[in-house]
Amino acid sequence: MIKKTLLLIMLLGVFASCNHIDNKVLPSYTVRIDLGTYGVWNTYGVTGVGDYRIFSRDKQLPANFPYNANTFTGFGGVLLIMGLDTSTGSYAPLAFDAACPVERRPEYTLTVDPTTFDAICPKCGSHYNVLNGSGGPLSGTALSQKVGLQPYKCRQSVNGGYIITSY
Repeated sequence: MIKKTLLLIMLLGVFASCNHIDNKVLPSYTVRIDLGTYGVWNTYGVTGVGDYRIFSRDKQLPANFPYNANTFTGFGGVLLIMGLDTSTGSYAPLAFDAACPVERRPEYTLTVDPTTFDAICPKCGSHYNVLNGSGGPLSGTALSQKVGLQPYKCRQSVNGGYIITSY
């Protein structure tokens, strides 16, 4: 009886781990993008569902963003998109590292398909679900390897915008 119970517990553990998506495969880098005032948010933020923007200090994206010594954009940049926050069930800004977790190289910045709003790796072709807040893989090598995008926090500011951080 004990052997059967242990075998059942082990099998349940194997099946449960099969559905786990690892979203912590990229090197850990600091993220801090201050879009915390109403004016800055209206200029550089995202407002409508599917509206997105890439922030990369190294690549100077967006070109006219006022980067300073306290701005950090993660490993491969930050993909900011207005999508569905699954924890609250409402639309909100969502942020992910813009590097593909399959390729693990910052020069391969994800793009966003304007019709499906999938984030797509230009190197391996993996698709990620960024519109519903998960950043989970939809197809390609990312799906077979069960790796998803590294999420970041978007905290609402008292001054009418958001601050994006890794902490």
